[in-house]
Amino acid sequence: MTADREIQDEELMGVAQDPEQALRLHRSLRTIADATSLDPTLRDMARAVLSGRVDVKDAFQDPHYTEAVYQRLHDIRRAADDQTYAERRQSKDQFAYWDAWQQAELDRERAERDAPVGVSGRGERPLGAEAQG
Repeated sequence: MTADREIQDEELMGVAQDPEQALRLHRSLRTIADATSLDPTLRDMARAVLSGRVDVKDAFQDPHYTEAVYQRLHDIRRAADDQTYAERRQSKDQFAYWDAWQQAELDRERAERDAPVGVSGRGERPLGAEAQG
């Protein structure tokens, strides 16, 4: 997403139950905003929320956006119903791989978010550490 400003996880706490859920929602909105395969309405909604132009609660209640979400869910369900057993098995395997990768990315983002100020997390010494010895 290429916006001048992007909301922070904390700004999603109006709908998220905890910081972890806010982090996941933020990541999901980024994914939707950048997914060229999705309906432009969904991408616009995600971009509007990420830029702060639309409050996330308002986006979830907007009939234009919710219709696009329901249509996407319907399309996903129809595609799942049309899968063969072999395709379902392959989808499960692909999902397991994707889920593991997503978990690793979340762990990395959490580590960056929770790192002490002045520590980069890349093995570098904290700012001012050279003066300490």
